[in-house]
Amino acid sequence: MFDVIIAGCGPTGAMLAAELRLHDVRVLVLEKETEPASFVRIVGLHIRSLELMAMRGLLDRIVQQGRRRPAGAYFAAIPKPAPKGLDSAYAYLLGIPQPVIVRLLEEHANELGAQVRRGCAVAGFEQDDEGVTVELADGEQLRSRYLVGCDGARSTVRKLLGVGFPGEPSRTDTLMGEMKVGVPQEEIAAKVTEISEPPQRFWLRPFGEGVYSVVVPAAGVGDRAEPPTLEDFKQQLRTIAGTDFGVHSPRWLSRFGDATRLADRYRVGRVLLAGDAAHIHPPIGGQGLNLGVQDAFNLGWKLAAQIRGWAPETLLDTYQAERHPVAEDVLDNTRAQMELTSAEPGPQAVRRLLTELMDFDEVNRHLIEKITAIGIRYDFGEGPDLLGRRLCDIDVKQGHLYGLLHRGRGLLLDRTERLTVGAWSDRVDHLADPTAELDVPCVLLRPDGHVAWIGDDQQDLDDHLSRWFGKPAG
Repeated sequence: MFDVIIAGCGPTGAMLAAELRLHDVRVLVLEKETEPASFVRIVGLHIRSLELMAMRGLLDRIVQQGRRRPAGAYFAAIPKPAPKGLDSAYAYLLGIPQPVIVRLLEEHANELGAQVRRGCAVAGFEQDDEGVTVELADGEQLRSRYLVGCDGARSTVRKLLGVGFPGEPSRTDTLMGEMKVGVPQEEIAAKVTEISEPPQRFWLRPFGEGVYSVVVPAAGVGDRAEPPTLEDFKQQLRTIAGTDFGVHSPRWLSRFGDATRLADRYRVGRVLLAGDAAHIHPPIGGQGLNLGVQDAFNLGWKLAAQIRGWAPETLLDTYQAERHPVAEDVLDNTRAQMELTSAEPGPQAVRRLLTELMDFDEVNRHLIEKITAIGIRYDFGEGPDLLGRRLCDIDVKQGHLYGLLHRGRGLLLDRTERLTVGAWSDRVDHLADPTAELDVPCVLLRPDGHVAWIGDDQQDLDDHLSRWFGKPAG
């Protein structure tokens, strides 16, 4: 008997497993593939995901395996630098091979005690008032209290659950891959600049050691049902740029569409959805992996609280209430970005106008905060603007704030030195620090780093401790 079975050991599933293990939840992760993906696809960790990794003490080992790039030019690849003074200690993009980030997160989950079984595909399940019976493809049956589908865009869990996945089917296909080139970088940069107007779904971006990320339209190339070939890329490059840049030795090649879909519900009884199982969208802006990992951070402590028996009645419902609108916003901004890559006169005109508007700091800042998820504010009711937002990694007397969140517990940061977490001390840590870099007296942080309360009154604090962390122990 497990507490939670997770279908899928991608970044979302591995991160969720680790978050649950921080609270001693018995976790089994089922991955249908027998081996990790062999192709090396570079993905980008945005600011908010980097912050979350820092909160769990993972950032140092992850940064060692990636490559930092300046923040900026995220929205529809409009070439604007990030605004000055982004409110984060991690204001950069980390490019990292996807197999590496998956391996690091899986290792993290294993170190905390999660079990991972590969070559195990979920074929069916039935839930009742006490738990979920999961049937594997080989007929084996397993029992858990909850099941979470982190099994990707074609999620078996979502389909078996009967949850709707409305949205738009793919209209436009794009080829994307990573490969080496046979011409100097200066020649590539000059050619890309030369044909950058009108804007197209076309770019070559260096990833070091002669490897480039290559994106070209897929129109008229190959069979959609078949994997793309290097010759497909060469053909499209010659059509657009007049040269194929001598591309060779591909690391991986893929074809993706602009399908955009969002699950009707993230939870039905004891079965939940996260990551691509709950939402899909075009990869423009690089938000997909980040959105899934952030789902896991939001869900992990809440599901653990439910299992440990101290969750307030509606806590698990806040997972959908908070994350569904975030996904809606990501789907909308990717729709907008895809429109801005069209060569049609209307979208071109809008792109030129937006390019001008992004010279205004407030516009540029709004868009980059949207893409990197540092602008998210959950609705916790009336209160100061900081309420519901994430708190930056500010300096505290013990070093940095995020260093106090490694265990996945709540935290009271108390500048008055008068408050206490009392009987919630088994779930919430307390730091009395009058020198903390805060503009408010005290804040209560949830395990995901979002501000759940602001004030200096003990009774008001107790009410909010009950709201987020349940009845006091004893």
